[in-house]
Amino acid sequence: MLEPNSPLAELPAMEVPWPDEQLELPELVRLPRDETIEFAEVEGIEGQETDDEFAALADAQLEQVNDQLTLAFPVEAASFPVREEFVSRFKALSTIESLSDEEGSIAQLAARARADEELLEQLLEIYGYYDAQIIRSVSGRTGRREQAAGSEAPPERAAQAKPSVRFDIIPGPLFRFGAINLGELSQAPDAGALRQAFEINTGDPLSSDAIVEEQIDLDVALGETGYPFAEINEPELLVDHARTEGDLTMIVLPKGKYVFGNVISDMPEFLSSKHLETIARFDEGDVYQRSLALDLRRAITATGLVSTVVVTPREVTPPSGDQPGVVAMDVALTEAPLRTIAGAIGYGTEEGIRVAASWEHRNLFPSEGALRLRGIIGTQEQLAGITFRKNNFGGRDRVLTLDAYASTVDNNAFDANTAALVGTYERVSNLLFQKPFSWGVGFELLATAERPAGVDGLQEERQTYFIAALPVRGLIDSTDDLLDPTEGFRLGARLSPEISRSEGTESFYLRSQVDASYYKQINDKVVLATRARFGSIPGTALQNIAPSRRFYAGGGSSVRGYGYQAIGPQDTLGEPSGGRSLVELSFEARIKTGFFDGALAVVPFVDAGSVGTGPTPDFDDIRIGAGVGVRYYTGFGPIRVDVATPINPGPNDSPIAVYVSLGQAF
Repeated sequence: MLEPNSPLAELPAMEVPWPDEQLELPELVRLPRDETIEFAEVEGIEGQETDDEFAALADAQLEQVNDQLTLAFPVEAASFPVREEFVSRFKALSTIESLSDEEGSIAQLAARARADEELLEQLLEIYGYYDAQIIRSVSGRTGRREQAAGSEAPPERAAQAKPSVRFDIIPGPLFRFGAINLGELSQAPDAGALRQAFEINTGDPLSSDAIVEEQIDLDVALGETGYPFAEINEPELLVDHARTEGDLTMIVLPKGKYVFGNVISDMPEFLSSKHLETIARFDEGDVYQRSLALDLRRAITATGLVSTVVVTPREVTPPSGDQPGVVAMDVALTEAPLRTIAGAIGYGTEEGIRVAASWEHRNLFPSEGALRLRGIIGTQEQLAGITFRKNNFGGRDRVLTLDAYASTVDNNAFDANTAALVGTYERVSNLLFQKPFSWGVGFELLATAERPAGVDGLQEERQTYFIAALPVRGLIDSTDDLLDPTEGFRLGARLSPEISRSEGTESFYLRSQVDASYYKQINDKVVLATRARFGSIPGTALQNIAPSRRFYAGGGSSVRGYGYQAIGPQDTLGEPSGGRSLVELSFEARIKTGFFDGALAVVPFVDAGSVGTGPTPDFDDIRIGAGVGVRYYTGFGPIRVDVATPINPGPNDSPIAVYVSLGQAF
């Protein structure tokens, strides 16, 4: 036995030969570089596969997002049926997709790849795939190692040096909805209908999008069936991986059903409660609907009298048994500036300059009783007038207007000094509420002293006419925009039975006019528009009709290229004398350009028109004009500049006509 303290045996001698000092190491020889070898830089990611390990996934369905990003899915479409929608959504949010070529280094790409992996995980869970796996590979071919050896990479290899990312997605099982808890919804009087509005049931594919959409649908259903105070708590989802299900809890508190009561204004001397009830589209006792409460708010805003308005339901009577409660609609108003000064200017080579200005107090006679003073100064027209207007009179969007004015018109067709009183009652469209059908009725009382236009300083004696008319009009409008339509049509008609008395002669006749227009959007930049107008005055001879009540054609809103009212029959002195029939046709293409951020459009157009002496158009003398215009689109409508030339001009027609105004020609 070996004692612990016994000495160790001597080891045999060991010698290590050392090279002689004169011995030289052999020179290292650098091997020639093999240009066929490419070096790969792979970002090491713990627990994830590298390029070499992707061989097993070679049969995956690939989606090339861009030249740096690829998504790989299982080949079987049934394992991930939402692939196309998923990829489209990912593209819109991907940080790699937004990476520019200049930023595309492998380090930056790797950082963005990590962010995109988190995005993919979130999207997969939104679609109900809570056990999905994502394999991320960031790789790139680069000449950096070769350049470190002292040489530059050939151009053809530099083109291949772009780093790339691949995500292999294994969706796993699709989770489904398990238990669904909607709180007190079952206690509501309309529980069955409300539950049908929430279209998620046990066993349906689990989807976060569906939860959001159905929550909105349920909220709308509650608001539209009489539950102004209903509350919906934030949804909670408990995901059970063992069951591959998610239990949804979304507490709903209906808080009783109600009907509308009174509308209460907090500024009764400014806008009375009775007037606001006239504006509302609901009556007392109707089942509460949130959309009607919002509509009331928009209608009050449309009056232009308030800067802010808040409509709040307030419980007056609580629900009792099967009887709904009653809510009053409290309206809180903030008064807006009520006085307005406005102006407009237009120019035409034949009409000359026209400047219009007005002053208005929009609530001088509450509620919504406006007073307006207006005037026109122009080359051919001067006018002064006073207008009283009562909005929402007798019903929603119904307007009563009384207008008194005195005017002087001296153009190429006639010279008229007129005093008039005009009244209308109409249902109108406005920018907030464009009506599919609008109408108007009214009366006109005129005293006018008129004569044909003078020639070379020679003037005929004026003839005085006393005219009474009862005009009626209607308009069907299916267009998509009141000021600048791109789709749809408009069809309008105006009938005006009139009695005229002049120098002991009394005449009865019917002025009628039909207008139609059609708009078709060809693509994002081109809109085609066409217009037709037909007019007729049967019942009496042309000489019994005051010149200002006859039909004329020509000008910026008629047949461009010709002077204002210059088309039609002429008197012995060669001046327009007007007619009893009218036909106008127009066609134009509104083509938006890329200038001024797309706000500038070029508009080629062709117009045609004819005026006859009889009540039926005879088409004996059709005038055609053509030209091109520009439109500059602003927040308040397009500014129009048109340049036109007559195709078959008369002896007195100018070769070029220019028109400047606000708004489209039709």
